[in-house]
Amino acid sequence: MKTVYLAILALALGHVASAQKLPNQPATDSANANAPYMRFPTIPPLHLLKLDSATYLSKDDIKKNRRTIIMFFSPDCEHCKHQTENILADFKEFKDIEIVMATYQPFNELKDFNTHYHIFDHPNILMGRDEKFAIPPFYRIRNLPYLALYDKKGKLITTFEGAQKAETIMDAFNNEK
Repeated sequence: MKTVYLAILALALGHVASAQKLPNQPATDSANANAPYMRFPTIPPLHLLKLDSATYLSKDDIKKNRRTIIMFFSPDCEHCKHQTENILADFKEFKDIEIVMATYQPFNELKDFNTHYHIFDHPNILMGRDEKFAIPPFYRIRNLPYLALYDKKGKLITTFEGAQKAETIMDAFNNEK
């Protein structure tokens, strides 16, 4: 009987301890309140190895005065594949939006993804490898795909974690302030 009481006490204490906020750790509901993208709500500096494996994609390569999506993904992630398929299926909605697709995965996987989905057929989709793993900590990414939407002035509108319907993304752009 004593063992049962100790087990219940241990579970109760564990639950209370896990609910406590550690110093300098944001609360769950505002986990990204101090994230760099919230402090600097503009398109971040980019340094992505392009598909030619010789040059780099930077913020300057994104056309000015156009809405922009920064999409962090993994070529082998099923949700990322579905997100790409959703965008390509309704591409007429995205033709005037700059889309930057970045991954940290091996370069050959990025190239295979590009070939499989014919990304090269869409000049407004730019792809590259985030060799320095700079994007995930900037946005505090926890789930893929991750989408950050920016208005024509390069100001952050919103972010999404996980695959989204094309309609949801377009609604976010259309409801921008």
